[in-house]
Order: sequence, then structure tokens, then C-alpha cells
Amino acid sequence: MRRLPDLEALRAAPVRTPPLSAYTPAERRLIATLRTPRQVQRYLRALPYNWEHTLRTFRGAVAVGRAHCLEAVLFAAAILEHHGYPPLALDIESDDGLDHVLFLFQERGRWGTVARSRDFGLHGRPAVFPSVPALVRSYMDPYVDGSGRVNGYGVAQLDLLTPADWRLDRRNVRRVEQAFIDMPHAPLPMGERRYQQVLRRFQAFKASGRAVTQRNMRTLYGDQVRQWW
Repeated sequence: MRRLPDLEALRAAPVRTPPLSAYTPAERRLIATLRTPRQVQRYLRALPYNWEHTLRTFRGAVAVGRAHCLEAVLFAAAILEHHGYPPLALDIESDDGLDHVLFLFQERGRWGTVARSRDFGLHGRPAVFPSVPALVRSYMDPYVDGSGRVNGYGVAQLDLLTPADWRLDRRNVRRVEQAFIDMPHAPLPMGERRYQQVLRRFQAFKASGRAVTQRNMRTLYGDQVRQWW
């Protein structure tokens, strides 16, 4: 795995933010209404999950009204860059090859994420983590499902990562996904002892047939659930 880029350099890198006149009225309303990471997270949690094999831009996701994890990153980045947040993305690598991509932001020196997922514990996090590795570790336990296991992460600024128009193109931008695969990642493996403990708890919970609720997740994962959006 290669050396990760400097986070401060990524935050300060030039962006290709279009003027508001380039957006449709519906897109401008979203930009005007969703002004914080928390507001964008709530909007995405309410949005239907996209099960199609697509990679729509911000414009595409707005048009169809649904998004999967990478589409949600493009959605969040396109909105929040108008409110002072650089278009940063965090890619979490897993042993099963099913990476999770999240919008990454910093507030008051702390790191958080905005994300959409099929899994309860893989949505966003408030900006309470002192470093990106600490933030990634908060995803380790909920990633464990019998095949998933966090082993590393990478950070990118979307305009540096790809020349694709991930904001306003009406076509799929599949090369964005390949760019995430090809970008540098740092190792951050989940320890074997911790993995086995979490796996046993997850398998017992799954066998119990209990519903995935906030209360049951606290029983399964403990107080860390309080830091999950």
C-alpha cells in the first residue's frame, strides 16, 4: 500500500465547483436547504437505497430520488462544497472486496462522515474523532458480518481523484469507482481477537432473529452506537 496524501493539502486543493446558475431549480433548493453534514445525512437516510448497478452523479441521484453509498458521497460533496466543506471522500477497504465510500469532513479539528448504507452501523458519524484512523476504527465492529473485515483506508479529494463530472453529468460516471480502487490506501487491520469476539456476537444476534433497532444495536455494539448517525 502506498503513502497517503497529506490531509491538509487535500483540504486546500483547488476545486471545480460550478456556479449555482449551472444547477436546476430542484438542485438549488437542495443546496440552499441542506447546509450542514447532519442535514445531508438525515436527507440521505430518508432516501430509498439504490439497488441498481449504476454510478449516478449528484444530478442523476436528485433526478431519480435514490442513491447507494458512492452516489451518496457525490450527492453530499456537491451540496456541502457550497457551504465550505471540501469534496473529500473516505474509502474503507474490506477483506471481502466490498469497500465502503463516505463523504469526509472536518469541524473544529475533529473528523466525521456522511454516508448511505444498507447496514445500520455504516452510515455517517458526527465530527467527534481526533483523527481519520480513529474514525475508520468506529466502522470496524459494524463491518463484521461473516465476510466483511476492515483492513485499510484511503482519502481523496474528488476533483483531484478524477476528471469525471461527478456533479452534473447526466450519464453514469463509472470511472470514479475505478479511481477509488486505484488510489493509495493505508493498512489499518482489525485485530484477530477483536474480530472473533465481534463475529461471535454478530452470529448470535443473527441467529436470534431479533430486529435491527437502535436498542438492539446498543445491546450488540455497546455505547459506540451513540456516535452513529
